[in-house]
Amino acid sequence: MERNELNDLLAFAAVARERSFTRAAAILVMSPSALSHAMRGLEERLGVRLLARTTRSVSSTEAGERLLQSLSPAFADIESGLEALAEWRDNPSGTVRITTFAYAAKMVLVPNLPAFLLANPDVRVEVNIDDGLTDIVAAGFDAGIRLGETVEKDMIAVKIGPDLRTVVVGTPSYFERIAPPKTPYDLDRHACIGYRLTTSGGLLPWEFEKDGKDIKIRTSGPLVANDGDLPAAAVRAGAGLGYIMEHDVADEIASGTLVQVLADWCPTFPGFHLYHPSRRQSPPALRALIAALRFR
Repeated sequence: MERNELNDLLAFAAVARERSFTRAAAILVMSPSALSHAMRGLEERLGVRLLARTTRSVSSTEAGERLLQSLSPAFADIESGLEALAEWRDNPSGTVRITTFAYAAKMVLVPNLPAFLLANPDVRVEVNIDDGLTDIVAAGFDAGIRLGETVEKDMIAVKIGPDLRTVVVGTPSYFERIAPPKTPYDLDRHACIGYRLTTSGGLLPWEFEKDGKDIKIRTSGPLVANDGDLPAAAVRAGAGLGYIMEHDVADEIASGTLVQVLADWCPTFPGFHLYHPSRRQSPPALRALIAALRFR
């Protein structure tokens, strides 16, 4: 096999996985037009159509999907062999691709990642912010960061933060207008500030637990937003009740600026975990990142 043929097969695999010439070209550091030209040349040499193109998308044909399935194990072996060479270097190196959601990035990566990058100059980290539960294997990520209870059982999970708690709060002035709820079922007569999930578009339900009973409440109120700062501002202004991470309002609860309700219905839950596929050996760059983020 000629070198150009191998390069084109690698490029095909990138296009097939990304389902986009633009995204694949960015990964391969080449122009989308050059990539498209290379794929047409590969198809002509093989005499088989590998990619189905439209003006808005690209996907593998049946033949292309079969080729991708055949190539993936070989490419994985090559990647593992190259990663193994990093063991001989003094410092970890390589790229780590991570998917997570905005709040986890704010709480875990913002305070820790800059120092990690300074300490590991040969490591490159790509972070994708996504509220959805991304399949990291199918999407080509090395790892993900999610709440512990959402991590698939077949993944290796490492705790990188303390247990968390979501609380219901309102201002004293709000509770002067309407009596505090005694159970989650009383929330239907309250103005509840809602959060809309960015990826799915659904409203985040308010989840509670007591005496082994789990309930989810669909709330309604004067504001729904897909950004956490705006709902929190509305709650602090007295416009309604908020369902907010305790860490973000602990000082205000302590000072009395905000009043917590339904405390006995809001237990702690597993906090942030970094998870990755159960490979026999993780890349050195990923191991270094895990060591830096691990909760102690």
